Amino acid sequence: MTELNDLGVQPLDALMTRLKLTNHDLVAVSANQLTHKMVAKGRKGRKLTVNAQYKILSAFQALRPQNPVTLKELFNY
Repeated sequence: MTELNDLGVQPLDALMTRLKLTNHDLVAVSANQLTHKMVAKGRKGRKLTVNAQYKILSAFQALRPQNPVTLKELFNY
């Protein structure tokens, strides 16, 4: 039985893999106290708070401003 908070690998993971980005890349560029654990949970599909999702989105946009994305493109829940 899967946990209720385990929603499967998220689009964030595929996008980061395609762009050859690591969890540390997002954490290093973040100005919002983003942690490695938040990024790892987000990639694996563990349900994150909306605040944590926006931290990941903000870091991703800061790192790749030429690739604008939305929350819907990073998370499917």
